Amino acid sequence: MAGKKVKVIKGNRGARPTRNTARASRLNSINGVAAPHPLISALKAVVLILCCAAVILPFVAIISTSLADPEQVRSAGGYVMWPQNPTLDAYAAILRGGIVSRALLVSVFLTVVGSGLSLVVVTLLAYGLSRPGTTGHRPALLLVLFSMLFAAGIIPNYLLIKELGLIDSIWALILPTLVSGFQVVLMRAFFLEVPKEILEAARIDGAGELKTLLRIVIPLSKASIAVIAFFNAVGYWNAYFNAVLYINDTAKWPLQLVLRAYVVDNSSMAIDVPLMAMPSQQSLQMAILVLALVPICVLYPFLQKHFKKGVIIGAVKG
Repeated sequence: MAGKKVKVIKGNRGARPTRNTARASRLNSINGVAAPHPLISALKAVVLILCCAAVILPFVAIISTSLADPEQVRSAGGYVMWPQNPTLDAYAAILRGGIVSRALLVSVFLTVVGSGLSLVVVTLLAYGLSRPGTTGHRPALLLVLFSMLFAAGIIPNYLLIKELGLIDSIWALILPTLVSGFQVVLMRAFFLEVPKEILEAARIDGAGELKTLLRIVIPLSKASIAVIAFFNAVGYWNAYFNAVLYINDTAKWPLQLVLRAYVVDNSSMAIDVPLMAMPSQQSLQMAILVLALVPICVLYPFLQKHFKKGVIIGAVKG
């Protein structure tokens, strides 16, 4: 009996599930949640496409109108979805050395200089606040947090800028927003993530605080620096409200004030071009709008991965 095999016949309790059936059941259930009905999936896709179209179509209309010739703009009633004869006359007209060209240079200066200075100040302050033994560490941190909760208001800020003699000065658009409490807290959270063993090793090797910051902390915190740089660049490029308060000279207007004057308020623009080659007012307005939108849209994809990492870590640890 030992060498014989006994065949056991079981009752037919139903067919065993095949490999395809098991795979289908796994696909239909993810983490215990059944897959949605195909009709629901199709409805979600339609809603998503409509949302994307609602976001993309205005940009297409703005760019197309800025490239359209005057005759097509007039026949279309103001906005063109696809230019038949694309032309750059509107961009050439606004960049011919008038108020738009000066405003563009002012905005570039504000973005580059303001972002650079703000990044240096915020980095130094955040590094100091991240070191527990720093003199005045706790009062300075409380002061930064206090500035996030309470603001002086428009009138006190205006009186301060006036007393400092910064009315009609470009620096009135840089200095008041040089330090942001939120950015200091965010970068401090990054600096606290740097392993203490690395900082102690640098200190043992004779590195001072400045050398430790430049050689160790900053290279390990590229994500936070990219986030702060992006925040500052967007803020200074879109500088509008402070310019309304402190800048009266049109030669010192940033691009956002020009955008308000000639696009929102629909003011006429004096441009030194021949009358026959004059683009339509609508094309000029859309060209200014494109100039105001493109730099930030071009900058964001290069900083996207650092931006996502920086916001997530800052939100968790801050």
